[in-house]
Amino acid sequence: MTHTAQQLPGEHPSVKSGGVGVLLVNLGTPDAPTAKAVKRYLKQFLSDRRVVEIPPIAWQPILRGIILNTRPKKSAHAYSQVWSEDGSPLAAITKAQTVDLQARLGEGVRVEYAMRYGQPAIAQKLGQMHKDGFERILLAPLYPQYSGATTATVIDAAGDALKKMRWQPTLRTMPPYHDDPSYIDALAADLGKQLDALDFEPEVLMLSFHGMPQRTLELGDPYHCHCRKTARLLAAKLSGRDIRIETAFQSRFGSAKWLEPATDDMLDMEGKAGTKRIAIAAPGFSADCLETLEELAIRGLEQFQQAGGERLAALSCLNAGAEGMQMLEGLIRRELSGWI
Repeated sequence: MTHTAQQLPGEHPSVKSGGVGVLLVNLGTPDAPTAKAVKRYLKQFLSDRRVVEIPPIAWQPILRGIILNTRPKKSAHAYSQVWSEDGSPLAAITKAQTVDLQARLGEGVRVEYAMRYGQPAIAQKLGQMHKDGFERILLAPLYPQYSGATTATVIDAAGDALKKMRWQPTLRTMPPYHDDPSYIDALAADLGKQLDALDFEPEVLMLSFHGMPQRTLELGDPYHCHCRKTARLLAAKLSGRDIRIETAFQSRFGSAKWLEPATDDMLDMEGKAGTKRIAIAAPGFSADCLETLEELAIRGLEQFQQAGGERLAALSCLNAGAEGMQMLEGLIRRELSGWI
């Protein structure tokens, strides 16, 4: 029987420990507005079983044989219309939110960000934070409304990363905040300021949430209910304004039935009904991205004008603005309670 020499405390390699971290997570973005980069991104995104719930044996031939050979070029063109010197708007804004939150929380907490699809990856960030001594990490998906295809898949990715770690950090997860008073107040204040700054009076404020297949609602996903509650609470906050508020769902994909009414159908209907001036907001997005800057601001305007409308203002998301960051700081501090 052999014995290994006992390692004395002084001989143990130094280990960093005791730190508290926050990892903000958003959906993701291609690395560049090119067909090649978009194809890589879409392959990862659309292969997620929570995003597309069709059995892989049926879905993968469609994805690889048709979608990944046709959609990347079209999507790359759309991305090129909103790309900036700082790169993808979603990545640039999420980085700005991270920097601002770090300044608000101070040196006692480290704030990082990751993307569920693309870079920086959740596994890489969790691993690096733990290696740097951050044993307690708050995972903060930046999705106000919960869905299996968004919030849950962030948790999946974190779990996959933890499976490979011998020494795991302790993880907390920030819950959805669709009806949190601070979120509704931030939306109302921010959208109110933007409406007041317009050079025209909108007749309608359309609240456009990202769509999901109708099947997800029937299977018990609370997303539709969360969106409707956000819209109802926000409408109540804005009830003093002389504006009609409607709720719709954008970004339909494929032939399955999706949540209704659809944003593009609503824009068409409003234009044909004689509505001339619309403002459109996307309260389910924590940062402006392709779906707000291209789908709503560019294509939405074209659809509305083709139907007879005249003016359409796509209002900004909360982004790294004062109202949104104050709200996010409050949510994060609450979830860090007992750790800091």
